[in-house]
Amino acid sequence: MDFLRKQIDKIKPHFEKGGKYEKFGPAFGGIETFLYVPNHTTKVGSHIRDGVDLKRVMMVVVIALLPALIFGTWNIGYQNLGEGHSFWEYFSFGGVRILPMIIISYGVGLGIEFAYAIFRGHSVNEGYLVTGLLIPLIMPIDLPLWMLTISVIFAVVIGKEAFGGTGMNILNPALIARAFALFSYAPFMSGNTVWVADSVADGVSGETVLGVLAGNKMPDTSVFDMFMGYMPGSVGETSVLMILIGAAILLFTGIASWRIMVASVIGASLTGLLFNAIGSDTNALFNFPWWQHMLVGGFAFGMVFMATDPVTAAQTTKGKWIYGFLVGVFAILIRIVNPTIPEGVMMAILLMNVFAPTIDHYVIESNVKRRKKRLQKVKA
Repeated sequence: MDFLRKQIDKIKPHFEKGGKYEKFGPAFGGIETFLYVPNHTTKVGSHIRDGVDLKRVMMVVVIALLPALIFGTWNIGYQNLGEGHSFWEYFSFGGVRILPMIIISYGVGLGIEFAYAIFRGHSVNEGYLVTGLLIPLIMPIDLPLWMLTISVIFAVVIGKEAFGGTGMNILNPALIARAFALFSYAPFMSGNTVWVADSVADGVSGETVLGVLAGNKMPDTSVFDMFMGYMPGSVGETSVLMILIGAAILLFTGIASWRIMVASVIGASLTGLLFNAIGSDTNALFNFPWWQHMLVGGFAFGMVFMATDPVTAAQTTKGKWIYGFLVGVFAILIRIVNPTIPEGVMMAILLMNVFAPTIDHYVIESNVKRRKKRLQKVKA
């Protein structure tokens, strides 16, 4: 590592102000700070000396995503090849299919990020370190790569850079990519065949639990299989156990908000209980046990890794409770009532992303009014 550090220091002057490649300084800086903690020193004002920057925070989130990624890669092979194969046969089968998606997601997305940084003359934004992995994890494994490429371009350019880059976007970029793919290439985003790739096992079905429920039938998948993730679905969304491991990492490091997670579960539970009480003879989702809603689809993954996005979620303490609760309510409401798409997590989070600033505004206004009343009482 000392050799690499010396080589970087040797060529660094060429990318600094007045250097031969000054224009490409932001790109070089992005690579350098990805490899090493920045050695910038604050010149004025109070500051805290800390080795944890945004890139390191993003890397912790990436680490939290690895359990879901590793299991999902294995599950691709398991769902396609059927019983009787080794772990490495399953894992290699899935790896061959998910790896190109990850490469394209990072290659295209970071390419755009670097291009914008060079054009605008600012440092490379770090947020795409997470977004680049989230996008493949929430897409169908059989999605054509050119569709994935266009979805990534749309998410980065329109959903992020158009607002000013990392920290300025109002919608979660990964969900923007999925929404674009869903509305642009609907046949490739839903159905029984998109969740498995090149199935070679006889009798293998790619129908998800929510897909079965949408057909007004109760699924035969066991609760254990739902929790462990032994069922078709997006790569990162099937295993609740792996997602909970990731959630533990995020909560232990203080990166994600436990309030949003808990509030979303409360909101989803109450909504599920309400529909269970109503019941229906034509919609099996009404009768699906309320607590099992949190074991299927993208609910767990969305609540842990998407709803808690600090950029697009509510910022105030009370606002996080309200925001999370409404995400949970709308996720189950859309999932059950919507007749065309048997999932509601993506729509619920994107909807609440839009209203998050409004929620924070009224929470702050409420606090200001309360303090004014308290001041008036003191004066009186």
